[in-house]
Amino acid sequence: MDLQLDQLRALDAAISEGTFEAAARRLSVTPSAVSQRIKALEDAAGRILVQRTKPVQPTDSGLAVLRLARQIALLSGDTARELGDAHNPTDRPVRIPIAVNADSLQTWVMAALGRASAGVNYEIHREDEEHTTQLLRDGTVMAAITSTAAPVQGCSVRRLGAMRYRPMADPDFARTWFPDGPTAKSFALAPVILFDRKDDLQFRLMRRFTRKPLDQPRHYIPSSSGFVEAIRLGLGWGMVPDLQRRPDDTLIPLDDTTFIDVPLYWQQWKLDSPTLSRVATTIAEAAAAALL
Repeated sequence: MDLQLDQLRALDAAISEGTFEAAARRLSVTPSAVSQRIKALEDAAGRILVQRTKPVQPTDSGLAVLRLARQIALLSGDTARELGDAHNPTDRPVRIPIAVNADSLQTWVMAALGRASAGVNYEIHREDEEHTTQLLRDGTVMAAITSTAAPVQGCSVRRLGAMRYRPMADPDFARTWFPDGPTAKSFALAPVILFDRKDDLQFRLMRRFTRKPLDQPRHYIPSSSGFVEAIRLGLGWGMVPDLQRRPDDTLIPLDDTTFIDVPLYWQQWKLDSPTLSRVATTIAEAAAAALL
């Protein structure tokens, strides 16, 4: 296939920005030019690559070409910086899309990204650590913090460490709902806080105490800091990472010996990219300092 760089950039921009109009602004061309370039790319590929919806969505074939487009963009940016003046403020930063789970983003990842920020524009996708690999597979991100040890096809994997979670509650809540500590009966009745409907951590803990599914009252709080604050306010109990506990915190564990360690891994595309390698190194260093 004869794939042109400007056509690949148009595809990347359209899917990243969601509309041809927004893609045109990013590329400093007209929406008609974006449409023509994508049509020419589809003609070269011999198949439809995008669904003309709002937002624009890639087809299965489009995902394959999108991965190529983003790999070329990353390597092209690295090469341009290597050939040019690294201190020239007009150099366009390399865009690095990364999938990160909410608790890591809230606690230790941002400091790492800050140390590797020179020449990089981050696009962070917040996703549960058990689901971030899907964003790697479909080309949405170049790297991900994930709980999956098996490498995604075309990716390398590095163990970062583990985040320890404990079942925590406000003291009054614990006395009311867990007078005898964590038991199957208490878990069946006590309100629980969940991050979202992908959050399985609380259920993993409860399965240690009961063999049957529970349908207890539950709150969904899709914010890492809001999740912990809801527990502090006594709305329910939930699994709180040790990294989010404050020295003056009033929260108490339901059981001093009960916890879940969630292993975390860094997966990234197998590309010889100095920029991506620099980001990976700073992530690994921060993880070594923060995680188990």
